[in-house]
Amino acid sequence: MKDQKEQKPKTGADLPYINRELSWLAFNYRVLQEAMDKNVPLLERIKFMAIFSSNLDEYFKVRVATLKRLIKLKPKTRSKLEEEPQETLDQVLQEVHRQQEEFGRVFREEILPDLRRHHIHLLTEHDLNKEQEAWVQDYFEETLEPLLLPIILDETETHLFLRDQTVYLGVKMWDPAEADCKPERYAMLEIPTKKHGSRFVKLPTVDEQRYVMFIDDVIRFCLPRLFPKYKSFAAHAVKVSRDAELDIEEEVSGSLMAKIQKSLKKRETGYPARLLYDPQTPQDLLDRMMAHTGITAEELVEGSKYHNFRDFFGFPDINLPDLKYKPQPTLIHPQLEQEPSILAAMKERDYLVHYPYQSFDYVLRLFEEAAQDPKVTAVSATLYRVADKSKVAKALVKAANNGKLVTVVVELKARFDEESNIYWAGKLQKAGANVIFGVSDLKVHSKLGLITRNEGGKLMNYAYLSTGNYNETTSKIYADHALFTADKRLTKEVEQVFNFFIDRQTDKKFEHLLVAPINMRQGFVKLVDREIKNAKKGLPASMILKMNALQDARMIRKLYEASQAGVKIQLLVRGICCLMPGVEGVSENIEVRGIVDRYLEHARVYIFHNNGEEKMYIASADWMTRNLNRRVEVAFPLYQPDLVEQVRHIIDLQLQDDTKTRTVGNSYVKPDEPTNIRAQYATYDYLHGLVPSGATAACQPQEE
Repeated sequence: MKDQKEQKPKTGADLPYINRELSWLAFNYRVLQEAMDKNVPLLERIKFMAIFSSNLDEYFKVRVATLKRLIKLKPKTRSKLEEEPQETLDQVLQEVHRQQEEFGRVFREEILPDLRRHHIHLLTEHDLNKEQEAWVQDYFEETLEPLLLPIILDETETHLFLRDQTVYLGVKMWDPAEADCKPERYAMLEIPTKKHGSRFVKLPTVDEQRYVMFIDDVIRFCLPRLFPKYKSFAAHAVKVSRDAELDIEEEVSGSLMAKIQKSLKKRETGYPARLLYDPQTPQDLLDRMMAHTGITAEELVEGSKYHNFRDFFGFPDINLPDLKYKPQPTLIHPQLEQEPSILAAMKERDYLVHYPYQSFDYVLRLFEEAAQDPKVTAVSATLYRVADKSKVAKALVKAANNGKLVTVVVELKARFDEESNIYWAGKLQKAGANVIFGVSDLKVHSKLGLITRNEGGKLMNYAYLSTGNYNETTSKIYADHALFTADKRLTKEVEQVFNFFIDRQTDKKFEHLLVAPINMRQGFVKLVDREIKNAKKGLPASMILKMNALQDARMIRKLYEASQAGVKIQLLVRGICCLMPGVEGVSENIEVRGIVDRYLEHARVYIFHNNGEEKMYIASADWMTRNLNRRVEVAFPLYQPDLVEQVRHIIDLQLQDDTKTRTVGNSYVKPDEPTNIRAQYATYDYLHGLVPSGATAACQPQEE
């Protein structure tokens, strides 16, 4: 290999990039790989099928819908885009088709046979014996038939609106039983998943054989009862995904909540991004459905017999624990668990809690304590995605009711969580809290809390900074880090961030925090430039960067520059990665890998060698243009050596993982000398080992 200094650096258009959309699809394929992994418990593999399907639904509602919107731009405007949207869409649809075919194959050839091997039978309408037929008929008459409202598709031009993300059966019927009936008729039925409470029906167990049916197939079997004037039927599923983009002005005003609520209703009626259909659907039935819905051939996407596999999240509990992940009881924090007061403990030292391995209860305790402590004068928090029954939000309401000055920044533009956020915003306003609805032209994505306490006439600040949301539900499945600190270097600057939310002035000075869009990009560039400078001096230079997504072109160019200077770069990227590693003369010093496993890797960690005086930042932000330019994000340093050591150990485990780690090309990392390390399990064992002998090591079992 040529000396790096002798090579002419490549710049601009010469630099390689991976298409963002195709990179996201590659990530979702890694989810599908988990469903194919025979080492993953069977019912967990089914969950990964559901995650894959749910992800793809959202992708069509957001990204594909955006591409279609770009295609409709005027040619002159479209020419300014970096990539031709029609070409990208064609590639996307081709790759989606490939993945959908593999998804169907995995379900038919792997999941279903494995279920049968464990005496679980997913029956269709053709598999029933006489006893089951009678049971299904009775069940249909008593439970499902009252929920169904057939819509006849006649020859008139009546318009039929298909609701977003809802499965329908298109029905063709022929062979009339009466002479005055038309030879053929067509109808549509909504599958009543929500009204029924589940997509599945459990049939009686016989001789330890368990039987389950889609309610789709129960309906198919009972079509003669619904349409008694015909003898022959074909029923095929369709589902529409509608554009989820919010057409609202990016401004904060008194009417923003009303705008969001209006846009939520608009989303339900947005134009279709795709119509997923069963490829076995007769053409005349498909034509009839298209004519009545106004959906064109451009929106058609081949699927399979069943849609909305996300409903497999609700696959019946069949009481076979060996087919699920072995429970990992949530660990206590070895120090915080012993402290009667979280605030008093924070005054003495910093604490770091690692979710989902350790309990989220310490966050709840912190805000509950702040709400009730008479010396606490003010409580502030940013709410991005809160749980529907959020205990954190309830504690903030309690603090406001107790006379504290409560300031809550509620991000109403947190896509798909707007309704929950609107609900809690109303509750907080009613309690007297100062509710701030985001920042003009920005989305507030930082995860911050600030508590002010009057201690002997002096005001003392306590801060909570995290990579994850204030969400008790996702804290059980998202892998995040959270810092509890009273370090004045940090709390003073967290206070400045909340001042920014109030006065919107960007002249704030930050020496310790990196805050987007004020100084985060510049701060990260400065840290990378320092490594480049050290490499050119012949000093050791390296970076370990962990994030969910790497898409920003300027940061990618900076990493290419660092690689060309000889900086060793290890990237841990779970999702989108537009950087192409291993390109000679550009990125041969860059290695990219990512972990998809039991928990969702969600923490962002940025580590810079700094000539032996390592600098580590924990962050809410990825290196995407939207995070660095159009969101309020915070990256915070760790100063306490034992906390730095904890995160470094966890990152090292992830770099050593050769069980669940994959490259950007989705190949499993298999070194010549396997370590057989599975980072998430090794992390649990490591944190379990921090609990002193004799202490209670765990709380409730981890539910997923």
